[in-house]
Order: sequence, then structure tokens, then C-alpha cells
Amino acid sequence: MARKFPEVQPGGSLILAWQIKDKRVLVVGGGEVAAGRILNCLNADASVTVVCPASGLNAEVAFRVAQKQVTHVDRVFEPSDLEGAEMVLVAIDDPVASTVIWKLCKEKKIPANIADVPPECDFYFGSVHRDGPLQIMVSTNGKGPRLAASIRRFIAGKLPRNAGNAVESIGLLRTKLRKVAPNAEDGPKRMRWMSKVSDTYKWDEMCSLTVEDMDNLLLFYPADKVPSMDILLALRGGNDVRKLDVFDGSFGFSVGA
Repeated sequence: MARKFPEVQPGGSLILAWQIKDKRVLVVGGGEVAAGRILNCLNADASVTVVCPASGLNAEVAFRVAQKQVTHVDRVFEPSDLEGAEMVLVAIDDPVASTVIWKLCKEKKIPANIADVPPECDFYFGSVHRDGPLQIMVSTNGKGPRLAASIRRFIAGKLPRNAGNAVESIGLLRTKLRKVAPNAEDGPKRMRWMSKVSDTYKWDEMCSLTVEDMDNLLLFYPADKVPSMDILLALRGGNDVRKLDVFDGSFGFSVGA
């Protein structure tokens, strides 16, 4: 019998987490849309340059300039501004000028986004929910930004409080695990065990995990086991796993008296 594979759904975008830390992003414009683009880039630790006459900066962008969070070029765009840019974001109320910039970016093979002109975009900005390391993006492929925001709020409302803490905890556990089992041949077991951890606990339980819990969890890694939350709670405060009567020997510990 032939295997059943997912069907292709043409017309979508390839949604990625683009790492732009320390990369030079050029923003042309200084209004409300530019302010949102700038904040997104600063949140991703990019090096942002804003080209816009000072008279065209809104309060938020002016604040970023005053705080030296961005580099400001006080004039209209010039082609030389593209030198060294690794991403270009255009947010000006001049369709003709926007298209000129887009064509220049195409010539120089610089990825660009022209606000509110989907055909002149190499990528789109979605509506993003952020909670620490947790980021959830909803994209309508440029068709309905306001609808994307509504869907994003709906999804965010279904998440538990401090969901970002659960992600942070899992990330910390992975880092600690790599120190316990650093070799390449340990990779499959590490991945399998981390999957067990993620599948064992409820969301609210993962949100409440502490650094102490991370260390106690690692005690179970050699036996390729994951304890229940009750056991983790019992281990808090420095309790010796060998003195707990919940182990049956399969975890690699002696059963307590």
C-alpha cells in the first residue's frame, strides 16, 4: 500500500525565525508603520538605521533616536544608503519612491519589505505574540493584517499564564543536559529524553518548574526516565532521591525503607 503523504498547499509563505542579531537593517520612513518595524528589529537585536527627515519622525521613532537605540540619517533616502544593508524596510507615503527603492534592492539582492505593497515584498510581517522566548506569529500572507491581529489575540488568550517560563525552563534543561551528556553519540538519547519531558508535564506544571527542578530532573536522565510532577515536588528542598519510597528500582535508585 502506498504511503500517504501531506498534500501540497500552494500559495503560502515559508515562515521562518530570521536571525538578524547585529545585522544592519535599513528603515526608510519614520511614521507609525516604521515605528512598529523598528521595534520588531530591535527586539531581534538588529543594528537599525533610520533614514527620514527629522520632521517626519513620529513620537516613538524620535524617542528611539534620542535614546540612541537607532542610527538616524536626517534626510530623504539616497541610493548610497543601501551600502552594507542586509535588510530594507520601506514605510513611506510615496508609492513611486517606494517602488524605486524596491527595484534598487532587487538589483543589489537585498531582501526588502515595502509596507502595504505585497507584490513588492520579499517577506511579510505577521502579527506576533511575545512572552519571553516564546514567539507566535500569525500571517495572512499580506491579505488581512487586522484579521491576523485578531487571530493572534485569540490564540494568546488560550495560552496559560507565564507560558514563556515553560519555554525558558525547557531551554535551560537542554543546556544543562548537554553538559551532562556532551558527546555526539548522546544526541539520540538526549532528543528522546527531552521529548519525554515535554510530553510528561502539563502546561501549567512546566510553567512552574524551577532551576532546582531542572537539576533534579537530570538525576533521571541516565535511566532514560522522567519522574511525575509529584516526585519532582517531593525532591524540592534537597531531599535525597534514595530516601524516597516512590522508586521501584527501574530509575536506578535503591528503594527506601
